[in-house]
Amino acid sequence: MGGEILLFLLVAIALIISLSFHEYAHAAVAKLAGDNTAERSGRLTLNPVAHIDPMGFLMVVLVGFGYARPVPVNQGNLHSPRADLWIAAAGPAMNLLLAAVIWNVFLLLREASISIVYLQGPITFVSLLVRINLLLMLFNLLPLGPLDGHYILPHLLPAPLAQRYRYYNS
Repeated sequence: MGGEILLFLLVAIALIISLSFHEYAHAAVAKLAGDNTAERSGRLTLNPVAHIDPMGFLMVVLVGFGYARPVPVNQGNLHSPRADLWIAAAGPAMNLLLAAVIWNVFLLLREASISIVYLQGPITFVSLLVRINLLLMLFNLLPLGPLDGHYILPHLLPAPLAQRYRYYNS
């Protein structure tokens, strides 16, 4: 019983970290693209309180999928017509980056014979954190609204198809 509770807590912590970094990336790229709406809303932070929606998080924990609070973006402030592509791609890219950095740091620590990384707790947590980030990246790339892939896909389609996609999905 105690092991199940600990595993649940590790998953919850990994989800909170992963979702916070994901949403922060959207906010940071939006600011770089000319829109400071997220920053003014207190969303340009890694603080999970700013990003975690209680109902969406509960759904993730209980059902296996849910949501974080979407980062607000004012399209009128963006410097480029492709800025929405980069803002949408920032979340999944952050999840991939986070997974790669965490895994490589873990491997470097093992190579340096740091004893803590040989314990089951850290091995489990790192494994969960990497897997959750990779799953979040893949899930968010699905071209279904309101997922990030929904905003990325039109930029990958030929112009006439992109226009139709946007028309039918707006």
